[in-house]
Parts: sequence; C-alpha cells; structure tokens
Amino acid sequence: MKERNELDKMMGKMLAIKEMEHHLSSRRSSVYVDPECDKFFELPQFMGVSTNDITTKCQCFQFSPGKEPALRSFTEIKQLLDQGKKREVKSILRENSWPINSPIRSQLWPALCAQHNTKPQMVEGFYWEMVHQVFGTTELSEKPIMLPAFVDATHCLPYHLTRTGRAVADRIVNVLGYDCPDITYSPVLYPIVSILLHFMSEEEAYHCLAALVGSKDKVFINQTKLLHEVTWKTVMQIAKKHTKNAVSYFQRICPGVKLERVFMDWCWWILAGLPFQHLVRIMDCFFHEGIKVLYRIALVIINLFHKECQSNNEWSPDNIKNDIGNALIKFCKKIPVSPAKLLHAAFSIRGLSSTYISRIFLKTEMLLKSRSVLNTGNKTLVKSRSSDNLPTSQSQVNIQMMSHTLTIRESHHTETCRNLGEKSPGHRAIAMGVYPIHQLKSLVCANEDLFTLWSWLPVRITMYQPVLLYTTEEHGCSLTTFYVRVEQHEPTLMMIKTCNNEVFGAYCSSRWFERNVKDDKGQRQAYFGTGETFLFSLYPERAKYPWVGIENDKDLGHASELFMAADSKMITIGGGEGQAIWMDENIRFGKTDSCKTFNNPPLCPSGDFEIRVLEVYGFVGV
Repeated sequence: MKERNELDKMMGKMLAIKEMEHHLSSRRSSVYVDPECDKFFELPQFMGVSTNDITTKCQCFQFSPGKEPALRSFTEIKQLLDQGKKREVKSILRENSWPINSPIRSQLWPALCAQHNTKPQMVEGFYWEMVHQVFGTTELSEKPIMLPAFVDATHCLPYHLTRTGRAVADRIVNVLGYDCPDITYSPVLYPIVSILLHFMSEEEAYHCLAALVGSKDKVFINQTKLLHEVTWKTVMQIAKKHTKNAVSYFQRICPGVKLERVFMDWCWWILAGLPFQHLVRIMDCFFHEGIKVLYRIALVIINLFHKECQSNNEWSPDNIKNDIGNALIKFCKKIPVSPAKLLHAAFSIRGLSSTYISRIFLKTEMLLKSRSVLNTGNKTLVKSRSSDNLPTSQSQVNIQMMSHTLTIRESHHTETCRNLGEKSPGHRAIAMGVYPIHQLKSLVCANEDLFTLWSWLPVRITMYQPVLLYTTEEHGCSLTTFYVRVEQHEPTLMMIKTCNNEVFGAYCSSRWFERNVKDDKGQRQAYFGTGETFLFSLYPERAKYPWVGIENDKDLGHASELFMAADSKMITIGGGEGQAIWMDENIRFGKTDSCKTFNNPPLCPSGDFEIRVLEVYGFVGV
C-alpha cells in the first residue's frame, strides 16, 4: 500500500511537470525575451511538491486534477473598460491568475494603459518618426546606447530580455526622454519598460509607458527626485501605522540604522526581489490601479519578513541587523507565498484608501518643500536643496507665460523705471548699459519673485500652464464677477498688490464654488479647502506660510483648518484669532492679521490695506 502511494505521488509529479511543459509550449511570442526564461521562472516552484500542493504553492499555472477554473477573457474585460466599469475590471484583475505565458497580456496591458492616456491619440508611425529624429535611423544600433540622465544605471533590470531586447528598452527610454524633457529622475521607468517588452512590441511598449507617465488621474511613475523621495517617505509613514510591530522590530534590532535607509529601497523589494511570476501578476493590477498597488505589496512584504524573522534562523537578528535592506530583497527572492496569496493579502489591508494615501503623500510633499525654506530672523529665504527645486523646462515656459500677463509685475516695473527716469525698462536700454548693475536688480526682481513662487507650488501643478482668470484692471472690482470667472477652477493662485506696493497672496487648493456646498443638514459650510493651501509674501519680503498641520501630527483643533471662506459680502483665507487675508465685496479694502491656520504674521505692516490690483490665476488641464 505504501509503495502504491509513493508511485501515485511520483506519477502526480510527472503529470504536473508534463502539464506545465504543455503550458510553456504556447509561450507568449516576444522576440525580445530569452525563450528559456519561462522555464527558469516556473520550474523551481514545482519541484518536490505533490499535485495537491501545486495550486496552493503557485497559481501562475492552474494545475489541478480536475477542471481548471475558468479565467476571464480579454473580450469580456474590454467590454467592461468600454463601459467605464472600472470597479468590475479591478475585481477581475485582482482575482484572475492568468499563467505567466498567457497571450492575454499582449492585449490586456495596452488596453489598461491606454485608459490613462491624456494626450490626443498618436498617429500611426509617430513613435518611429521620433526614433528617426533621435537616432537618425530606425535601425537598431549594435553599439550601446547612452541612457538618459533620469535612468538609474544600477537598476536597469532586464528580466531575461535578450541582448536585442535590452537594446530596444534602451531606445524606448531615450525616445521617452526626448518626448518628455521634464522627466529628471525616474529609476523605476526602465524596469517597467523591460516588463512590458515581455508581452508586446517596441512601439506598443512605448505607447503604454507614455500613457503611464502622462496620467493625471493616477500616479504610476515618479518623474523627479523630490517625488521619488516623497514616495518612499509616504511608504514609511504608512508602514509605521499599518505594520507597526514589524517597524518597531526593525528599529529594535538595528538601533544604529536609520529607518529611512531601509525604506529608500522599498520599490526594489518588489522590482528587484520578487520572482517574475509574482511581478507579472502585480503588474496586472498596477496598470489599472496605479502605484497604490505597490504600496500594499510593500506592506505585505514587511509583515511576511517580520514573521520569518521570528521563526526562521536564516533571518535571525544577528544575520540581518547589519544590512536589513539587502536582507529584505533576498527574502523577496524566496517569498513563501504564491502570487495569488500575495495579492489577496495586499488587498485585504483595511484603512488604506486612495484618499488616505493621497493625504499622507500630500502632507509629505508639503513638508519636504517647506524644509527647503530657511528662517533668518524675520526674513524667510528660499534655499535650493538640489537641482530638483529648479524649474523644469516646461515650468520655465509657464513662468514666462505668466510674467507676460502679470499686471502686478508691470506696475512694479513702471514704478521702478520712473525712479530711473524712464517710461519702461526695454531690452534695448538694458543692452546699451543705461542702468548700473545695482539698479538692474530691481528690474528682474519680478521674475525672481515668480521663480520663487513657482518653487513653492506643488510639483504636479508646475507642469500646467497658468492662465489669468481675473484681474481688477480688466474685469472690474466686483465679487460677483470674481466668482463668475474663478469659482469653478481648482486650484487658484491669488495675488494682491496694495496701494503701498506690498505684494502678497495665497495658493487656494479648492474651488471657490465650495462656498455653496451644503452639509448633511442642508447648511452651507463656513470654511472649506485643504492643507495644501498656503500664504505667501513677495514684497517687500519673500516668505511662505504653509498650513500649521504639515509639521504637526497632533490634533490642533478647529482653528487650524480654517482655510477658505466666502459669501456675497467677503472673501477670507485663514482663521483662528484673526484672518490672514480678508477682502470686502468691492475688492477695494482688506485687512490681514496673524491666524492659527498658518501661524503667519500680518502680510503687510499696517494690517489694513487698500487693493491696487488683484489677480487670480488658474492652471490649464488640471
């Protein structure tokens, strides 16, 4: 009887391997991939396990003695996408464990990425035209291609691409860099290109990547050093709450290692650590839901690693305390759960909504930007932490566009020129050396102010073109007109110039229309807005006054969240023992006090002011 059972087990193993080889015989048809890579990825998962364990150990291939569970087809998913049923698509992607070599992804992934595309549909051959512009030919060079500066050469993960496949990946990121010059740092971009090339052509992979980079509704790929830093710090903040025991354990066994050093590599736990069959299933969901999928996976990895540390000598404190970062990546290579179980655990985490993640992300971004400001006495000076704080090429274009419409700038220039005995500055006079160097500084201060103000805006907003919505000099001094022209725009940038030449204002995160929104009891809310709102002063001093909640996690009370208020008689920004900015219905007189929302001083010395110019800017495409 015992021999019979052993024979049955052996026959079961042989059957499982045969079935697996049958699946592998219908490999996805990618000319860029090593044809043996599927076997390399999958065979180790099945050696030494019984047929009963196969479906629980790894569900990349659905092997079972009975009928295989039905998987949803691309046609079914495409119909749901066309109908805008994103929630239903999300459930299917989370639950359907298509084999790693399933041809469905050659259609599924481009369709998922295309839904995030915000640019007009590219004409056929557009990609190859750009290839020709960049390289002078569409032929693939045998010589190595120099990668763009935003690529991290230490993390150009090829995922078993052939030599040709790697050259194609190099070419794609170069063309993307040419088409998107504002990408300054994006280490995860290359690995994602490599993964895409497993299932589609070069041109399709480029279009997928361009759609992810240009997405406005969801974040997929960070494109600056600042946002890269914000992301890993967001993961760290979320982990402190949702994997509290694991984080405390790491801090306890590694007292000399800062937690930041561990979380800086969080994305490489996933992209460089996890087996490829796990990574492909994660990408199924990532291309639909965005980076929040990776956040969830990271939390599961932390919890699983913590459990292994307590039960497995390989991950004992003595073995990992000196290099916990690499230990996490090594652990991921041997992760003890199937892709299906990993995803199930990730999507079972409660209290991790997109809204919650966005709030943590926004708060972290604001904190990092505010730390780049140095307080010197009563003056606040901007200090550039790195080239990341310098405006991108698109931002510089946007600043220049704004400078052409800025009445506040023009009135300041006119006054300066009067002092110099001229009616207007004029490039010719500057070029001829009419003004001494010390006087020329006053002519460019307006542009400097704009660059300073631009550096204070949320990074994502600086990518959009500013548009003048309202100015008292053109549209009159009426609160009714103000609302008609401004209330549906979000966010807005308000700039005030007083009759005493002070220049100050506010970045307002929410629509002014929200003054009309009613609560559950049918009453209008007095205050609205978010912690992204901030005050600023440009003249005579430059200063930014962010929300007090940025650097304080404690409940600061109702007064700390009085961001914006408005009705038919007035506009208010900031509150609590004073109003930071208050203007009357005629947009003529105003006052400014210290307030608890922003912990600001009065924005002009007298406190009361008369408005010479009010300008409000919106941002096209937000």
